Amino acid sequence: MTLRELVNKFILVDTPSPLLKQAPTTIAFFAAVVLTFVVPSLNFTNWGAALGGIWGIIIATALATIFTWSPRFERIALIIPCIDLLAIGFFRLGTGGATSLFSALIILPVIWIAVTPQRRYIILAAIGTSIALMMPFILGFSPLESANDIIRGIFTPIVFATAAGIVNEMSRQGRVQVAAIRALAEERDLMLRGAVDYTNRLRENEERLQAADRLTRSVLDAVTEQSVIGTDVTGLVDVWNPGAERMLGLTAADAQGKRHVHEFHVIDELLERSKELNYPPGETVLNPGFSALVESARLGQPEVRQWTYVRADGTTLSVEVAVTRRVDENLRTVGYIFVATDVTQALEVSRLKDEFVGLISHELRTPLSSILGYLELMRDDEENPLSDEQLQYLGVAERNAHRLLRLVGDLLFTAQVGSSSFSLDAIDMEVAPVLRASVESAGPTAAAAGVGLQIDIPQDISMISGDPVRLGQACDNLISNAIKFTPRGGTVTVSMKNVNDQVVISITDTGMGIPADELDQLFARFFRASTATRAAVPGVGLGLSITKAIVTAHKGELDVASEVGIGTAFIVRLPRKQ
Repeated sequence: MTLRELVNKFILVDTPSPLLKQAPTTIAFFAAVVLTFVVPSLNFTNWGAALGGIWGIIIATALATIFTWSPRFERIALIIPCIDLLAIGFFRLGTGGATSLFSALIILPVIWIAVTPQRRYIILAAIGTSIALMMPFILGFSPLESANDIIRGIFTPIVFATAAGIVNEMSRQGRVQVAAIRALAEERDLMLRGAVDYTNRLRENEERLQAADRLTRSVLDAVTEQSVIGTDVTGLVDVWNPGAERMLGLTAADAQGKRHVHEFHVIDELLERSKELNYPPGETVLNPGFSALVESARLGQPEVRQWTYVRADGTTLSVEVAVTRRVDENLRTVGYIFVATDVTQALEVSRLKDEFVGLISHELRTPLSSILGYLELMRDDEENPLSDEQLQYLGVAERNAHRLLRLVGDLLFTAQVGSSSFSLDAIDMEVAPVLRASVESAGPTAAAAGVGLQIDIPQDISMISGDPVRLGQACDNLISNAIKFTPRGGTVTVSMKNVNDQVVISITDTGMGIPADELDQLFARFFRASTATRAAVPGVGLGLSITKAIVTAHKGELDVASEVGIGTAFIVRLPRKQ
């Protein structure tokens, strides 16, 4: 046992040990014994009784030592102050009896009994005190000479019991206070540990945030080909990477906290976009220019759109800007991120490519028309009729020439789409007749391919503002594609319905399907799905891009859903004319 443990065991404890409680009585008692030997006026009147008292105190002290070392005896520790009372009674009998000067020693074991938690032991203090005081009379060493002796044996214990009750109550309150203090101390320690843990977590979080901030800054600084601009909810710039500095000709110090992002856009483009958004009546837009940039992102739909940036020197460049929201831990919008890529060169390359395709297509159309004309003349030449074999060869040439002519037409149309030069001859029209005509035209092809063609087109009038020729071309493309990619025995279903303010056309097949990772490329020019190339389905990959352009020109939407081996569904949504 260490010194600290020894001290805590015998002295510095919340509940004193039996030995510590016994120590005052033992010290005071043997001090009285010494005084009796030393002071001439004091003497032992009964050596037997005095020795009995001395041995009683020795036994009580020995028991206190044993009980201190063995806490399992703590429940019977009150036997020790009872022995003390008897020992003091014998010592008082041996030093003068009723006239002994050491009656005051009784108070020490009485206090021990008084400080016990249970109040019922106060009566034990009263009985013990009465026995200690009345022992000379009880053992017959002194006769009861007056009523005072009886009163002393009754009144004094009552006084001591009352004092013991007061001490017991004070001790109880002290224990309550000690318990409260201990609880407060434990709570304080708990709070302190919590505060330390919280501080450590804060420090760790701060270190992680700093590391994340350094990583983010290093990533932003490493991006030099794209401009990354961050703003608050009002459009004020607070993030400006080196790419933005290179692209717009301003340093971060010149832009952050000083410029708004819409200041770098062409005003006419912002106004046009604001008109497209068509805000609900009564809705107030504090900053229409900035709202035009972020409206889709504000509604939770990240947007990629082409804009024109205005550099610090007044020059412009075409960019493709992706806009996303910045949110806090509660998912509230705190700003926006604008990632822009310079597409000036890409647009120029696309323009040159479209011009080239248009030029080549135009140059091809003239000789193809001439070839078809001469083939027709040969077929209709009555003076020099052709043989059956020659007519067969002529038919093959005509079919391939017509196929080339259709391909040239598609190439010309895609060139017009790319240069935004194609226009619609829009009129108020019904959709159902156009769709029925496309289904009727595709009937022979479906029958030859062994594909079932089902239609669900209502008789009600669904009016839109559109170009019947172009819309028919789009429907033809979708239906012919569905038939072409559906194996024999499959089914193509064409349906139409009105949903709110839209006409919804669905073309669903049970064909080979399209892989999910290829759906986002499906409407690109000359793209063909891997399932189509593996199955050697003929085509050049222009039909869907043309269809997408026609639907978009009608302010509609073209969506696709597909699963390999199950089938594909194309959904066209066109705005109804109110």
